[in-house]
Amino acid sequence: MDIEFNRNEDALKQLTYQLKQKLKKVYLGGGEKRIQKEHEKGKLTARERIQYLLDPDREFLEIGAFAGDGMYEEVGGCPSGGVVAGIGYIKGRQCVVVANDATVKAGAWFPITAKKNLRAQEISIENRLPIVYLVDSAGVFLPMQDEIFPDKEHFGRIFRNNAVMSSMGIVQIAAIMGSCVAGGAYLPIMSDEALIVEGTGSIFLAGSYLVKAAIGESIDNETLGGATTHSEISGVTDYKCKNDQECLDHIRTIFDKMGDFDKAGFNRSEPAKPKLEEQELYGIMPSDRVKPYDMMDIILRLVDNSEFEPYKDHYGQTLICGLARVDGWSVGIVANQRKIVKSKKGEMQMGGVIYSDSADKAARFIMNCNQKKIPLVFLQDVSGFMVGSKAEHGGIIKDGAKMVNAMANSVVPKFTFILGNSYGAGNYAMCGKAYDPRLIFAWPTAQLAVMSGASAAKTLLQIQVSSLKAKGEVLTPEAEQELLERITAKYNEELSPYYAAARLWVDGIIDPLETRKVISMGIEAANHAPITKPYNVGVIQT
Repeated sequence: MDIEFNRNEDALKQLTYQLKQKLKKVYLGGGEKRIQKEHEKGKLTARERIQYLLDPDREFLEIGAFAGDGMYEEVGGCPSGGVVAGIGYIKGRQCVVVANDATVKAGAWFPITAKKNLRAQEISIENRLPIVYLVDSAGVFLPMQDEIFPDKEHFGRIFRNNAVMSSMGIVQIAAIMGSCVAGGAYLPIMSDEALIVEGTGSIFLAGSYLVKAAIGESIDNETLGGATTHSEISGVTDYKCKNDQECLDHIRTIFDKMGDFDKAGFNRSEPAKPKLEEQELYGIMPSDRVKPYDMMDIILRLVDNSEFEPYKDHYGQTLICGLARVDGWSVGIVANQRKIVKSKKGEMQMGGVIYSDSADKAARFIMNCNQKKIPLVFLQDVSGFMVGSKAEHGGIIKDGAKMVNAMANSVVPKFTFILGNSYGAGNYAMCGKAYDPRLIFAWPTAQLAVMSGASAAKTLLQIQVSSLKAKGEVLTPEAEQELLERITAKYNEELSPYYAAARLWVDGIIDPLETRKVISMGIEAANHAPITKPYNVGVIQT
Protein backbone atom coordinates (compact mmCIF):
# COMPACT_ATOMS: atom_id res chain seq x y z
CA MET A 1 0.00 0.00 0.00
CA ASP A 2 1.29 3.52 -0.80
CA ILE A 3 1.54 6.52 1.50
CA GLU A 4 -1.56 8.16 -0.01
CA PHE A 5 -3.64 5.04 0.63
CA ASN A 6 -2.47 4.88 4.25
CA ARG A 7 -3.24 8.57 4.76
CA ASN A 8 -6.76 8.11 3.35
CA GLU A 9 -7.29 4.99 5.45
CA ASP A 10 -6.28 6.72 8.66
CA ALA A 11 -8.54 9.69 7.95
CA LEU A 12 -11.67 7.67 7.12
CA LYS A 13 -11.14 5.22 9.98
CA GLN A 14 -10.88 8.19 12.34
CA LEU A 15 -14.16 9.61 10.98
CA THR A 16 -15.78 6.19 11.38
CA TYR A 17 -14.52 5.95 14.96
CA GLN A 18 -15.99 9.38 15.70
CA LEU A 19 -19.28 8.22 14.18
CA LYS A 20 -19.42 5.21 16.49
CA GLN A 21 -18.57 7.31 19.54
CA LYS A 22 -21.34 9.75 18.67
CA LEU A 23 -23.78 6.86 18.27
CA LYS A 24 -22.87 5.52 21.72
CA LYS A 25 -23.87 8.88 23.19
CA VAL A 26 -27.08 8.99 21.15
CA TYR A 27 -28.04 5.49 22.35
CA LEU A 28 -28.16 6.80 25.95
CA GLY A 29 -31.15 8.96 25.04
CA GLY A 30 -31.89 11.26 27.98
CA GLY A 31 -28.96 9.84 29.95
CA GLU A 32 -28.19 7.10 32.45
CA LYS A 33 -30.18 8.70 35.30
CA ARG A 34 -33.31 8.80 33.17
CA ILE A 35 -32.73 5.21 32.08
CA GLN A 36 -32.49 4.16 35.73
CA LYS A 37 -35.78 5.92 36.52
CA GLU A 38 -37.54 3.96 33.77
CA HIS A 39 -36.13 0.72 35.18
CA GLU A 40 -37.37 1.66 38.67
CA LYS A 41 -40.88 1.93 37.23
CA GLY A 42 -40.54 -1.63 35.90
CA LYS A 43 -40.21 -0.37 32.33
CA LEU A 44 -37.72 -1.12 29.58
CA THR A 45 -36.28 1.77 27.62
CA ALA A 46 -37.19 2.30 23.96
CA ARG A 47 -34.00 0.64 22.70
CA GLU A 48 -34.37 -2.25 25.17
CA ARG A 49 -37.93 -2.81 23.99
CA ILE A 50 -36.85 -2.92 20.36
CA GLN A 51 -33.99 -5.28 21.16
CA TYR A 52 -36.35 -7.62 23.05
CA LEU A 53 -39.01 -7.50 20.32
CA LEU A 54 -36.83 -8.14 17.26
CA ASP A 55 -35.26 -11.42 16.18
CA PRO A 56 -31.83 -11.53 17.85
CA ASP A 57 -30.06 -13.15 14.90
CA ARG A 58 -31.13 -10.57 12.31
CA GLU A 59 -29.91 -7.08 11.45
CA PHE A 60 -31.64 -3.87 12.61
CA LEU A 61 -31.35 -0.87 10.29
CA GLU A 62 -31.90 2.26 12.35
CA ILE A 63 -33.43 5.30 10.71
CA GLY A 64 -32.72 8.81 11.95
CA ALA A 65 -30.37 8.02 14.84
CA PHE A 66 -28.99 11.57 14.62
CA ALA A 67 -32.38 13.28 14.25
CA GLY A 68 -32.37 16.42 16.40
CA ASP A 69 -28.58 16.32 16.87
CA GLY A 70 -27.44 19.77 18.01
CA MET A 71 -31.02 21.11 17.90
CA TYR A 72 -33.24 22.42 20.74
CA GLU A 73 -30.18 22.95 22.96
CA GLU A 74 -31.98 25.77 24.78
CA VAL A 75 -34.38 23.19 26.28
CA GLY A 76 -31.87 20.42 26.84
CA GLY A 77 -31.80 18.83 23.39
CA CYS A 78 -33.73 16.00 21.84
CA PRO A 79 -31.46 12.96 21.16
CA SER A 80 -32.69 10.85 18.22
CA GLY A 81 -35.71 13.14 18.04
CA GLY A 82 -37.06 11.46 21.18
CA VAL A 83 -38.00 8.35 19.23
CA VAL A 84 -36.17 5.25 17.99
CA ALA A 85 -37.15 3.88 14.57
CA GLY A 86 -35.89 1.41 12.00
CA ILE A 87 -36.35 -1.73 9.94
CA GLY A 88 -35.98 -5.12 11.62
CA TYR A 89 -37.45 -8.62 11.75
CA ILE A 90 -40.10 -10.18 13.99
CA LYS A 91 -40.49 -13.94 13.62
CA GLY A 92 -38.57 -13.66 10.34
CA ARG A 93 -40.99 -11.04 9.00
CA GLN A 94 -39.48 -7.68 7.99
CA CYS A 95 -41.19 -4.69 9.55
CA VAL A 96 -40.83 -1.08 10.72
CA VAL A 97 -40.63 -0.40 14.46
CA VAL A 98 -41.17 3.00 16.12
CA ALA A 99 -40.63 3.45 19.87
CA ASN A 100 -41.05 6.67 21.88
CA ASP A 101 -38.07 7.31 24.14
CA ALA A 102 -39.49 8.28 27.53
CA THR A 103 -35.99 9.20 28.77
CA VAL A 104 -36.13 12.27 26.50
CA LYS A 105 -38.58 14.81 27.93
CA ALA A 106 -40.96 11.96 28.90
CA GLY A 107 -41.26 11.07 25.22
CA ALA A 108 -42.70 14.49 24.31
CA TRP A 109 -43.08 15.34 20.65
CA PHE A 110 -40.76 17.99 19.20
CA PRO A 111 -41.05 19.14 15.56
CA ILE A 112 -38.29 16.70 14.57
CA THR A 113 -40.13 13.89 16.40
CA ALA A 114 -43.12 14.31 14.12
CA LYS A 115 -40.89 14.46 11.04
CA LYS A 116 -39.15 11.24 12.07
CA ASN A 117 -42.42 9.43 12.77
CA LEU A 118 -43.72 10.50 9.37
CA ARG A 119 -40.51 9.19 7.76
CA ALA A 120 -41.02 5.82 9.47
CA GLN A 121 -44.60 5.68 8.19
CA GLU A 122 -43.41 6.68 4.72
CA ILE A 123 -41.00 3.74 4.69
CA SER A 124 -43.83 1.45 5.79
CA ILE A 125 -46.18 2.80 3.10
CA GLU A 126 -43.69 2.73 0.21
CA ASN A 127 -42.62 -0.81 0.98
CA ARG A 128 -45.95 -2.16 2.33
CA LEU A 129 -44.16 -3.22 5.51
CA PRO A 130 -46.04 -3.97 8.76
CA ILE A 131 -45.37 -1.34 11.42
CA VAL A 132 -45.22 -1.60 15.20
CA TYR A 133 -45.66 1.45 17.44
CA LEU A 134 -44.31 1.18 21.01
CA VAL A 135 -46.09 4.16 22.55
CA ASP A 136 -44.77 5.98 25.63
CA SER A 137 -45.20 9.71 25.26
CA ALA A 138 -46.34 12.75 27.23
CA GLY A 139 -47.69 14.29 24.01
CA VAL A 140 -46.75 17.49 22.19
CA PHE A 141 -43.91 19.60 23.66
CA LEU A 142 -46.15 22.58 24.38
CA PRO A 143 -43.56 25.39 24.07
CA MET A 144 -43.21 24.41 20.40
CA GLN A 145 -46.82 23.50 19.66
CA ASP A 146 -47.02 26.00 16.80
CA GLU A 147 -44.22 24.12 15.00
CA ILE A 148 -45.78 20.69 15.38
CA PHE A 149 -49.57 20.98 15.52
CA PRO A 150 -51.39 22.64 12.61
CA ASP A 151 -49.54 22.18 9.30
CA LYS A 152 -49.81 19.45 6.67
CA GLU A 153 -46.62 17.63 7.67
CA HIS A 154 -47.20 18.06 11.41
CA PHE A 155 -48.61 15.82 14.17
CA GLY A 156 -52.06 15.30 12.62
CA ARG A 157 -50.57 13.82 9.45
CA ILE A 158 -49.59 10.75 11.47
CA PHE A 159 -53.22 9.87 12.23
CA ARG A 160 -54.19 10.57 8.63
CA ASN A 161 -51.48 8.07 7.65
CA ASN A 162 -52.88 5.54 10.15
CA ALA A 163 -56.17 5.64 8.30
CA VAL A 164 -54.63 5.50 4.82
CA MET A 165 -52.29 2.65 5.77
CA SER A 166 -55.18 0.65 7.17
CA SER A 167 -57.10 1.07 3.91
CA MET A 168 -53.99 -0.17 2.05
CA GLY A 169 -53.90 -3.35 4.10
CA ILE A 170 -50.65 -2.45 5.90
CA VAL A 171 -50.64 -4.15 9.30
CA GLN A 172 -50.30 -1.71 12.23
CA ILE A 173 -49.79 -2.94 15.79
CA ALA A 174 -49.62 -0.51 18.73
CA ALA A 175 -48.48 -1.21 22.27
CA ILE A 176 -49.37 1.36 24.95
CA MET A 177 -46.41 0.98 27.31
CA GLY A 178 -46.55 4.34 29.03
CA SER A 179 -48.46 7.60 28.68
CA CYS A 180 -50.56 8.16 25.60
CA VAL A 181 -52.29 11.51 25.81
CA ALA A 182 -54.54 13.92 23.91
CA GLY A 183 -54.29 13.72 20.10
CA GLY A 184 -51.61 11.05 20.48
CA ALA A 185 -54.28 8.72 21.85
CA TYR A 186 -55.58 8.28 18.31
CA LEU A 187 -52.41 6.64 17.00
CA PRO A 188 -52.77 3.29 18.81
CA ILE A 189 -56.51 3.17 18.45
CA MET A 190 -56.33 3.84 14.71
CA SER A 191 -53.96 0.88 14.44
CA ASP A 192 -55.30 -2.61 13.71
CA GLU A 193 -54.66 -3.97 17.18
CA ALA A 194 -53.74 -2.29 20.47
CA LEU A 195 -52.07 -3.76 23.54
CA ILE A 196 -51.70 -2.05 26.92
CA VAL A 197 -49.37 -2.70 29.86
CA GLU A 198 -50.89 -2.88 33.32
CA GLY A 199 -49.72 -0.25 35.80
CA THR A 200 -47.67 1.82 33.34
CA GLY A 201 -49.82 2.14 30.20
CA SER A 202 -52.55 4.78 30.07
CA ILE A 203 -54.52 6.38 27.29
CA PHE A 204 -56.97 9.29 27.37
CA LEU A 205 -57.84 12.45 25.48
CA ALA A 206 -57.39 14.51 28.64
CA GLY A 207 -55.53 13.64 31.83
CA SER A 208 -56.93 13.97 35.34
CA TYR A 209 -55.75 17.57 35.83
CA LEU A 210 -57.35 18.76 32.60
CA VAL A 211 -60.55 16.82 33.35
CA LYS A 212 -60.75 18.58 36.71
CA ALA A 213 -60.18 21.97 35.12
CA ALA A 214 -62.58 21.37 32.23
CA ILE A 215 -65.59 19.69 33.86
CA GLY A 216 -64.79 19.63 37.57
CA GLU A 217 -64.56 15.85 37.84
CA SER A 218 -61.96 14.42 40.25
CA ILE A 219 -60.49 11.13 39.03
CA ASP A 220 -57.09 9.46 38.99
CA ASN A 221 -55.33 8.61 35.72
CA GLU A 222 -55.47 4.84 36.22
CA THR A 223 -59.24 4.84 36.65
CA LEU A 224 -59.59 7.38 33.86
CA GLY A 225 -57.60 5.50 31.23
CA GLY A 226 -55.51 2.65 32.59
CA ALA A 227 -55.24 -0.94 31.38
CA THR A 228 -58.23 -2.28 33.31
CA THR A 229 -60.46 0.57 32.18
CA HIS A 230 -59.68 0.15 28.48
CA SER A 231 -59.50 -3.66 28.44
CA GLU A 232 -62.59 -4.36 30.57
CA ILE A 233 -64.86 -1.29 30.41
CA SER A 234 -64.32 0.84 27.29
CA GLY A 235 -63.05 -1.93 25.02
CA VAL A 236 -60.58 0.52 23.50
CA THR A 237 -57.63 -1.90 23.75
CA ASP A 238 -57.51 -5.53 22.61
CA TYR A 239 -54.97 -7.09 24.98
CA LYS A 240 -53.93 -6.39 28.58
CA CYS A 241 -50.38 -7.39 29.52
CA LYS A 242 -48.68 -7.63 32.91
CA ASN A 243 -45.40 -6.03 31.90
CA ASP A 244 -43.30 -4.86 28.95
CA GLN A 245 -41.92 -8.34 28.24
CA GLU A 246 -45.35 -9.99 28.09
CA CYS A 247 -46.57 -7.22 25.80
CA LEU A 248 -43.64 -7.62 23.41
CA ASP A 249 -44.00 -11.42 23.47
CA HIS A 250 -47.62 -11.00 22.42
CA ILE A 251 -46.63 -8.86 19.45
CA ARG A 252 -44.26 -11.63 18.37
CA THR A 253 -47.14 -14.09 18.65
CA ILE A 254 -49.28 -11.87 16.39
CA PHE A 255 -46.51 -11.71 13.78
CA ASP A 256 -46.04 -15.47 13.96
CA LYS A 257 -49.57 -15.98 12.60
CA MET A 258 -49.44 -13.50 9.70
CA GLY A 259 -49.97 -14.70 6.14
CA ASP A 260 -47.46 -14.23 3.33
CA PHE A 261 -47.21 -11.04 1.27
CA ASP A 262 -47.35 -10.26 -2.44
CA LYS A 263 -43.91 -9.62 -3.92
CA ALA A 264 -42.49 -7.21 -6.46
CA GLY A 265 -40.33 -10.02 -7.83
CA PHE A 266 -36.88 -8.42 -7.88
CA ASN A 267 -34.19 -10.81 -9.05
CA ARG A 268 -32.00 -12.44 -6.42
CA SER A 269 -29.40 -15.17 -6.69
CA GLU A 270 -27.08 -16.72 -4.10
CA PRO A 271 -25.37 -13.88 -2.17
CA ALA A 272 -21.59 -13.56 -2.46
CA LYS A 273 -18.98 -11.32 -0.88
CA PRO A 274 -16.86 -9.02 -3.06
CA LYS A 275 -13.65 -10.71 -4.21
CA LEU A 276 -11.71 -7.52 -3.59
CA GLU A 277 -11.11 -6.61 0.06
CA GLU A 278 -13.97 -4.47 1.44
CA GLN A 279 -11.71 -2.97 4.10
CA GLU A 280 -9.78 -1.22 1.31
CA LEU A 281 -12.73 1.17 0.95
CA TYR A 282 -11.16 3.18 3.77
CA GLY A 283 -7.97 3.80 1.79
CA ILE A 284 -9.54 4.51 -1.60
CA MET A 285 -11.67 7.49 -0.56
CA PRO A 286 -9.32 10.53 -0.62
CA SER A 287 -8.95 12.48 2.61
CA ASP A 288 -8.53 15.55 0.38
CA ARG A 289 -11.96 15.81 -1.26
CA VAL A 290 -10.70 17.69 -4.33
CA LYS A 291 -8.37 14.87 -5.34
CA PRO A 292 -9.55 12.56 -8.15
CA TYR A 293 -10.00 8.81 -7.69
CA ASP A 294 -11.53 5.96 -9.64
CA MET A 295 -15.11 5.26 -8.47
CA MET A 296 -14.83 1.78 -9.98
CA ASP A 297 -12.42 0.95 -7.13
CA ILE A 298 -15.29 1.67 -4.72
CA ILE A 299 -17.94 -0.19 -6.74
CA LEU A 300 -15.88 -3.37 -7.09
CA ARG A 301 -15.59 -3.56 -3.28
CA LEU A 302 -19.35 -3.21 -2.83
CA VAL A 303 -20.71 -5.71 -5.38
CA ASP A 304 -20.89 -9.50 -5.26
CA ASN A 305 -17.77 -11.27 -6.61
CA SER A 306 -16.49 -7.78 -7.56
CA GLU A 307 -18.32 -8.27 -10.86
CA PHE A 308 -19.75 -5.28 -12.72
CA GLU A 309 -21.32 -5.12 -16.18
CA PRO A 310 -20.77 -1.57 -17.53
CA TYR A 311 -23.27 0.24 -19.74
CA LYS A 312 -21.84 2.51 -22.49
CA ASP A 313 -18.52 2.58 -20.64
CA HIS A 314 -16.74 4.51 -23.42
CA TYR A 315 -19.43 7.20 -23.61
CA GLY A 316 -20.34 9.83 -21.00
CA GLN A 317 -17.56 8.68 -18.74
CA THR A 318 -18.10 11.09 -15.83
CA LEU A 319 -21.04 8.89 -14.88
CA ILE A 320 -20.61 5.15 -14.39
CA CYS A 321 -23.69 3.09 -15.19
CA GLY A 322 -23.97 -0.67 -15.07
CA LEU A 323 -25.45 -3.83 -13.59
CA ALA A 324 -24.22 -5.86 -10.62
CA ARG A 325 -25.46 -7.80 -7.62
CA VAL A 326 -25.39 -6.82 -3.97
CA ASP A 327 -26.01 -9.63 -1.48
CA GLY A 328 -27.55 -11.53 -4.37
CA TRP A 329 -29.96 -8.76 -5.42
CA SER A 330 -29.73 -7.48 -8.99
CA VAL A 331 -29.06 -3.72 -9.05
CA GLY A 332 -28.45 -0.95 -11.54
CA ILE A 333 -25.71 1.40 -10.34
CA VAL A 334 -25.39 5.07 -11.28
CA ALA A 335 -22.20 6.57 -9.83
CA ASN A 336 -20.19 9.74 -10.28
CA GLN A 337 -16.77 9.01 -11.75
CA ARG A 338 -14.25 11.11 -9.85
CA LYS A 339 -11.16 10.61 -12.00
CA ILE A 340 -10.37 12.92 -14.94
CA VAL A 341 -11.49 11.26 -18.18
CA LYS A 342 -11.14 11.92 -21.90
CA SER A 343 -14.36 12.52 -23.84
CA LYS A 344 -15.22 11.02 -27.23
CA LYS A 345 -13.95 14.28 -28.79
CA GLY A 346 -10.62 13.99 -27.02
CA GLU A 347 -11.40 16.69 -24.44
CA MET A 348 -10.48 16.23 -20.80
CA GLN A 349 -13.50 16.16 -18.49
CA MET A 350 -13.40 16.90 -14.77
CA GLY A 351 -14.29 14.12 -12.37
CA GLY A 352 -17.45 14.54 -10.29
CA VAL A 353 -19.06 16.82 -12.90
CA ILE A 354 -22.05 15.74 -14.99
CA TYR A 355 -21.63 16.55 -18.71
CA SER A 356 -24.28 16.34 -21.45
CA ASP A 357 -23.16 12.93 -22.70
CA SER A 358 -23.10 11.54 -19.13
CA ALA A 359 -26.62 12.79 -18.42
CA ASP A 360 -27.85 11.34 -21.72
CA LYS A 361 -26.30 7.96 -20.90
CA ALA A 362 -27.72 7.90 -17.36
CA ALA A 363 -31.22 8.72 -18.60
CA ARG A 364 -31.14 5.79 -21.03
CA PHE A 365 -29.75 3.46 -18.37
CA ILE A 366 -32.40 4.43 -15.81
CA MET A 367 -35.13 3.79 -18.38
CA ASN A 368 -33.63 0.38 -19.16
CA CYS A 369 -33.58 -0.59 -15.47
CA ASN A 370 -37.24 0.36 -15.18
CA GLN A 371 -38.03 -1.72 -18.25
CA LYS A 372 -36.29 -4.74 -16.68
CA LYS A 373 -37.55 -4.16 -13.11
CA ILE A 374 -34.07 -3.68 -11.62
CA PRO A 375 -33.68 -1.50 -8.46
CA LEU A 376 -31.37 1.51 -8.77
CA VAL A 377 -28.44 2.45 -6.54
CA PHE A 378 -26.99 5.98 -6.75
CA LEU A 379 -23.47 6.62 -5.45
CA GLN A 380 -23.01 10.38 -5.11
CA ASP A 381 -19.77 12.30 -5.21
CA VAL A 382 -20.89 15.14 -7.43
CA SER A 383 -19.94 18.80 -7.80
CA GLY A 384 -22.82 19.55 -10.17
CA PHE A 385 -23.46 19.90 -13.91
CA MET A 386 -20.88 21.37 -16.29
CA VAL A 387 -21.24 25.14 -16.81
CA GLY A 388 -19.93 27.63 -19.36
CA SER A 389 -20.73 28.58 -22.93
CA LYS A 390 -19.63 25.30 -24.47
CA ALA A 391 -21.84 23.30 -22.09
CA GLU A 392 -24.81 25.64 -22.56
CA HIS A 393 -24.52 25.61 -26.35
CA GLY A 394 -24.28 21.81 -26.20
CA GLY A 395 -27.63 21.59 -24.41
CA ILE A 396 -26.55 20.70 -20.88
CA ILE A 397 -29.88 21.95 -19.47
CA LYS A 398 -31.82 19.75 -21.90
CA ASP A 399 -29.74 16.64 -21.20
CA GLY A 400 -29.76 17.30 -17.45
CA ALA A 401 -33.54 17.63 -17.54
CA LYS A 402 -33.74 14.34 -19.44
CA MET A 403 -31.79 12.57 -16.69
CA VAL A 404 -33.83 14.18 -13.89
CA ASN A 405 -37.06 13.26 -15.67
CA ALA A 406 -36.06 9.63 -16.14
CA MET A 407 -34.92 9.36 -12.52
CA ALA A 408 -37.86 11.23 -10.95
CA ASN A 409 -40.45 9.08 -12.75
CA SER A 410 -38.68 5.80 -11.94
CA VAL A 411 -41.08 3.14 -10.61
CA VAL A 412 -38.37 0.74 -9.43
CA PRO A 413 -37.03 1.49 -5.93
CA LYS A 414 -34.07 3.85 -5.65
CA PHE A 415 -31.37 3.87 -2.98
CA THR A 416 -28.95 6.77 -2.55
CA PHE A 417 -25.58 6.99 -0.82
CA ILE A 418 -23.66 10.23 -0.43
CA LEU A 419 -19.99 9.22 -0.38
CA GLY A 420 -18.37 12.62 -0.87
CA ASN A 421 -19.71 15.83 -2.39
CA SER A 422 -23.41 16.35 -3.01
CA TYR A 423 -23.72 19.84 -4.43
CA GLY A 424 -26.45 21.76 -6.18
CA ALA A 425 -28.33 20.25 -9.08
CA GLY A 426 -25.97 17.27 -8.94
CA ASN A 427 -27.72 16.24 -5.72
CA TYR A 428 -31.05 16.36 -7.54
CA ALA A 429 -29.99 14.44 -10.64
CA MET A 430 -28.35 11.74 -8.50
CA CYS A 431 -31.59 11.10 -6.59
CA GLY A 432 -31.33 13.39 -3.59
CA LYS A 433 -33.95 13.37 -0.83
CA ALA A 434 -36.45 15.37 -2.92
CA TYR A 435 -36.67 12.50 -5.42
CA ASP A 436 -38.04 9.80 -3.09
CA PRO A 437 -35.19 7.34 -2.63
CA ARG A 438 -36.51 4.44 -0.54
CA LEU A 439 -33.45 4.96 1.69
CA ILE A 440 -30.74 7.64 1.65
CA PHE A 441 -27.60 7.33 3.75
CA ALA A 442 -24.32 9.24 3.99
CA TRP A 443 -20.76 8.13 4.63
CA PRO A 444 -18.85 10.15 7.25
CA THR A 445 -17.00 11.79 4.31
CA ALA A 446 -20.19 13.31 2.87
CA GLN A 447 -20.90 17.00 2.34
CA LEU A 448 -24.33 18.25 1.33
CA ALA A 449 -25.08 21.81 0.17
CA VAL A 450 -25.95 24.00 -2.79
CA MET A 451 -22.22 24.44 -3.50
CA SER A 452 -18.81 23.74 -1.95
CA GLY A 453 -17.76 25.58 1.19
CA ALA A 454 -15.02 27.54 -0.54
CA SER A 455 -17.28 28.68 -3.39
CA ALA A 456 -20.15 29.58 -1.09
CA ALA A 457 -17.96 31.49 1.36
CA LYS A 458 -16.39 33.59 -1.42
CA THR A 459 -19.81 34.28 -2.96
CA LEU A 460 -21.37 35.28 0.36
CA LEU A 461 -18.34 37.44 1.17
CA GLN A 462 -18.66 39.32 -2.13
CA ILE A 463 -22.36 39.96 -1.44
CA GLN A 464 -21.69 41.27 2.07
CA VAL A 465 -18.72 43.43 0.99
CA SER A 466 -20.78 44.94 -1.86
CA SER A 467 -23.64 45.64 0.56
CA LEU A 468 -21.29 47.44 2.97
CA LYS A 469 -19.71 49.46 0.14
CA ALA A 470 -23.18 50.55 -0.97
CA LYS A 471 -23.61 52.01 2.51
CA GLY A 472 -20.29 53.81 2.24
CA GLU A 473 -18.41 51.39 4.52
CA VAL A 474 -15.03 49.94 3.53
CA LEU A 475 -13.55 46.84 5.14
CA THR A 476 -9.85 46.57 5.88
CA PRO A 477 -8.13 43.46 4.50
CA GLU A 478 -7.95 42.11 8.08
CA ALA A 479 -11.68 42.67 8.66
CA GLU A 480 -12.48 41.10 5.30
CA GLN A 481 -10.41 38.02 6.19
CA GLU A 482 -12.16 37.76 9.58
CA LEU A 483 -15.55 37.96 7.87
CA LEU A 484 -14.51 35.28 5.36
CA GLU A 485 -13.40 32.96 8.15
CA ARG A 486 -16.68 33.50 10.05
CA ILE A 487 -18.75 32.78 6.95
CA THR A 488 -16.63 29.72 6.10
CA ALA A 489 -16.99 28.27 9.61
CA LYS A 490 -20.77 28.62 9.56
CA TYR A 491 -21.09 27.18 6.07
CA ASN A 492 -18.76 24.26 6.84
CA GLU A 493 -20.92 23.35 9.83
CA GLU A 494 -23.94 23.22 7.53
CA LEU A 495 -22.03 21.03 5.05
CA SER A 496 -21.54 18.31 7.69
CA PRO A 497 -23.36 14.99 7.26
CA TYR A 498 -24.40 15.32 10.92
CA TYR A 499 -26.15 18.60 10.12
CA ALA A 500 -28.04 16.78 7.35
CA ALA A 501 -28.80 13.74 9.53
CA ALA A 502 -30.08 15.93 12.37
CA ARG A 503 -32.70 17.36 10.02
CA LEU A 504 -33.49 14.01 8.37
CA TRP A 505 -32.19 15.13 4.98
CA VAL A 506 -30.54 11.71 5.10
CA ASP A 507 -31.75 8.63 6.99
CA GLY A 508 -28.44 8.24 8.75
CA ILE A 509 -24.65 8.14 8.59
CA ILE A 510 -23.01 4.75 8.16
CA ASP A 511 -19.65 3.06 8.23
CA PRO A 512 -18.80 2.44 4.53
CA LEU A 513 -18.74 -1.29 5.33
CA GLU A 514 -22.49 -1.12 6.12
CA THR A 515 -23.39 0.00 2.58
CA ARG A 516 -24.09 -3.54 1.33
CA LYS A 517 -26.34 -4.24 4.32
CA VAL A 518 -28.43 -1.12 3.69
CA ILE A 519 -28.87 -1.96 0.00
CA SER A 520 -29.83 -5.57 0.72
CA MET A 521 -32.31 -4.78 3.50
CA GLY A 522 -33.72 -1.92 1.43
CA ILE A 523 -34.41 -4.10 -1.60
CA GLU A 524 -35.83 -6.84 0.61
CA ALA A 525 -38.22 -4.25 2.04
CA ALA A 526 -39.09 -2.92 -1.43
CA ASN A 527 -39.86 -6.45 -2.57
CA HIS A 528 -42.97 -6.31 -0.34
CA ALA A 529 -44.51 -3.71 -2.68
CA PRO A 530 -45.47 -4.95 -6.17
CA ILE A 531 -44.99 -2.34 -8.90
CA THR A 532 -48.42 -1.42 -10.25
CA LYS A 533 -47.64 1.91 -11.93
CA PRO A 534 -46.37 1.84 -15.55
CA TYR A 535 -43.10 3.63 -16.26
CA ASN A 536 -43.82 6.86 -18.13
CA VAL A 537 -41.32 9.72 -18.33
CA GLY A 538 -43.73 12.13 -19.98
CA VAL A 539 -42.30 14.76 -22.33
CA ILE A 540 -38.51 14.69 -22.82
CA GLN A 541 -36.66 17.18 -25.03
CA THR A 542 -34.42 15.21 -27.42
